[in-house]
Amino acid sequence: MRFFKNALSFMIISILLLRSIETSVYATPNTNSQDQVKIAVFLSNFNSPFISSLKKDLEEVQRENENRIHFTFFDSKGNETIQNENIDGSFNQNFNLFVVDLVNSNTNFSQNALGKIFNKNIPLIVTLIPSNPIINYIKTYNRAVIIGADDAQSGSLQGNILVDSWNSNKKALDRNKDNVMQYIMLKGPISDPSTPLRSKYPIQALNDAGIKTDELLSSTCNWNKDCARDDIQSSLLNLYSKVEVIISNNDAMAIGAIEALQKYGFNKGGNSKYIPVVGVDAIPESRKLIDQGFMTGTVIQDTRAYADAIHSVGVNLISGADPLNETNYKFDETGPIIKLPFYKYVKRH
Repeated sequence: MRFFKNALSFMIISILLLRSIETSVYATPNTNSQDQVKIAVFLSNFNSPFISSLKKDLEEVQRENENRIHFTFFDSKGNETIQNENIDGSFNQNFNLFVVDLVNSNTNFSQNALGKIFNKNIPLIVTLIPSNPIINYIKTYNRAVIIGADDAQSGSLQGNILVDSWNSNKKALDRNKDNVMQYIMLKGPISDPSTPLRSKYPIQALNDAGIKTDELLSSTCNWNKDCARDDIQSSLLNLYSKVEVIISNNDAMAIGAIEALQKYGFNKGGNSKYIPVVGVDAIPESRKLIDQGFMTGTVIQDTRAYADAIHSVGVNLISGADPLNETNYKFDETGPIIKLPFYKYVKRH
């Protein structure tokens, strides 16, 4: 009998130990599943059209889950010092999860801020895919997930939109009749990992389709509409007869380009004076311009899809479950990275 009791005790202890090992990868939180989940969301800049849209969609998720989830938003105003101060000031507010949209994903400053979160053992979601050094640093923390998008795909889709536009209306678009697409590239921040991908892959897609290209100008406008408008306006003074296409790393800069073109009589409807412009994000203003025929196309980066992923994965992280539990998401082969797909948006005929 004593042997049986000892054996039973050993079995119970072994089962408990195994369960402990299984759940240790995603540490058990201190929250009751019935309590309202409190999530701190540190956004890079409320004035960014994409970030503003993401904030609205997260607020919609909160309304749909009333009394079960609450987001508190912090505006970094494009300043990493402010972002780090916001993070530091939130450690004593009993948040169950931090969601961080890094102002600058390429600095030791950002790594130090993330390190403080790691030390506090707070579950973490980083939105938009940061630089490789920051990705590798995030991988060292077993309560973190990165939710972003495939920026190489977004560039390729931009290129595909231009391939269709060029091939269907080449006679009008090839203004100097040299069988080469002369273009201006409007770029995001140099430090942003998406910038080189969104700049490289549209051209690669065009070249793969047999279209020769020639870059007339590359302008870094840091996602800013006003900068893009001013740069395109001045470029048209010097390159008026040469510009055939404008490729923008985001919609805000594309909209600035449209404003400059329209000042010179382009892109007001019809094909007689038209320069194709493509962007990324599919914000409402760009969709309207596309539907009106003033802009060629954009690539949808669905902020509601981001919000839903943040909600589903975040709740799993808080509960101590596998982040992908009861979701359709998959991790990238390089680590705990979820890449949401892009889609083309063009005028419906």
